[in-house]
Amino acid sequence: MTKRVAFVGLGVMGYPMAGYLSKAGHETKVFNRTFEKAAKWAGEFQGTACETPKQAAQECDVVFVCVGNDDDVRSVVYGEEGILVGLKPGAVLVDHTTTSAELAIELAEAAQQNGNTFIDAPVSGGQAGAENGVLTIMCGGEQSVFDVVAPIMDVYAKQMTLLGENGQGQRCKMVNQICIGGILQGLSEALLLAQKSGLDIEQVVDTLKHGAAGSWQMENRAVTMSQDKFDFGFAIDWMRKDLGFCLKEAERVGLELPLTKKVDEQYADLQQDGFGRMDTSVLFKAVAKNQ
Repeated sequence: MTKRVAFVGLGVMGYPMAGYLSKAGHETKVFNRTFEKAAKWAGEFQGTACETPKQAAQECDVVFVCVGNDDDVRSVVYGEEGILVGLKPGAVLVDHTTTSAELAIELAEAAQQNGNTFIDAPVSGGQAGAENGVLTIMCGGEQSVFDVVAPIMDVYAKQMTLLGENGQGQRCKMVNQICIGGILQGLSEALLLAQKSGLDIEQVVDTLKHGAAGSWQMENRAVTMSQDKFDFGFAIDWMRKDLGFCLKEAERVGLELPLTKKVDEQYADLQQDGFGRMDTSVLFKAVAKNQ
């Protein structure tokens, strides 16, 4: 059954995700801080561009958010023109932004006080995953609420899992980011050895991707890393934000994450060198520099 939905935040992820909602037949409204972006979307898809988050949320069954960080989420959820003011009783708020687990718990409480429900639902798969409708979605919240929104999110998902109470979706995303950082560290060192040993990188990748060493990063980034190409994908400015959540959560539960700290420090150095908007695979430069 089609629903009335809204999508707040039309970046490289949100723009195509909202498009999938519209193409699936849902009555879709959108909001973006730059209204021209929302108007452009409305010209490309069937839907309505709104001037405030409140306007976008009004009369909707589900409102999706995908913005930058904790403060960005708060800026569109709270306030006189925020989503919560516009939500009708019983509507669901879904946050696709990668945030702290604390914010997810905060938003769940705020939604409940407003007569609404909340799901934290960070995604993995990058811009390509959003454009191709094959994202992995990690959810935290009540089963009954997940059951309502899952069929809607399915239009841009390849994998969707409810991992527990509110905040658990964000904690799973932290695990995801730690894995990416570790893989890129190992892949960078491996590529350096391959280059120094005179191996053909494309041939190496074509060989290893079928075995135990295979990974998304190897298949999609190893060759471009060896070619010194990093101007695409998920920027390290955002990755450092995410790794900050990981390290804070580790501190909360009494864990040390030495590899994650090392990767974060290398990304910090890369930011200082002006690579903040480059893809996370630019870690290769830091590893090579430290040889």
